[in-house]
Amino acid sequence: MAQHNELGKKGEQLAIDFLIKNNYKILEKNYRYLKAEVDIIAQKNNVLAVIEVKTRSTDYFGNPQDFVNPKKIKLLLSAIDYYVVEKDLDVEVRFDIIAIIHQHKTTKIEHLKDAFLYF
Repeated sequence: MAQHNELGKKGEQLAIDFLIKNNYKILEKNYRYLKAEVDIIAQKNNVLAVIEVKTRSTDYFGNPQDFVNPKKIKLLLSAIDYYVVEKDLDVEVRFDIIAIIHQHKTTKIEHLKDAFLYF
């Protein structure tokens, strides 16, 4: 596996561990709908958190969260719209980003709630 793929998988596991520690229930990992992939779907109380995980080994080129582009946001919206309807859920939906910088033996995790506006 390519090194960046390994870093991405490690980041997703770190995010899952972080969410569980903060009382989220993990509902789905790597949920796919058409061309979209949602890294994590979690729930806390009546909030469905749609979480995009961005992991980098450095912030030299920018913060990890800066790499979520409008195309990705549009794909996330369509996937979650389908998911909520398919599961017949009555929840508030929130889009979050978990930004991780993992350098050598240090890890910085930032949970950005309501990371982007949608309509």
